[in-house]
Amino acid sequence: QVQVVESGGGLVQAGGSLRLSCAASGSIFSINAMGWYRQAPGKQRELVATITSIATTTYADSVKGRFTISRINANNTVYLQMYSLKPEDTAVYYCNANVWTTTILSDYWGQGTQVTVSS
Repeated sequence: QVQVVESGGGLVQAGGSLRLSCAASGSIFSINAMGWYRQAPGKQRELVATITSIATTTYADSVKGRFTISRINANNTVYLQMYSLKPEDTAVYYCNANVWTTTILSDYWGQGTQVTVSS
């Protein structure tokens, strides 16, 4: 079994910053990629940023230049540093880990952490 746990959400004013953390643990052989997704009320879950085991990154257009994803492979940990936050960034942020457990590749999700940006 694999556990994914996020932390670091909260309430911040527009223009402020927050840092989210996520750690994966359990029966992990290796992690292919980790990433952050978000879901605002009444909207579908959307990709925010992903990072592979060789540090290749992908960002949603809406966060490019404001958010930075980073990863520590040895700790199976990923971070999302968010700057210049906007009210439209308000959402529940979910961490995803694409994990090899022996011969099976599966996606695991955290429980989510709320980010609220006030105007």
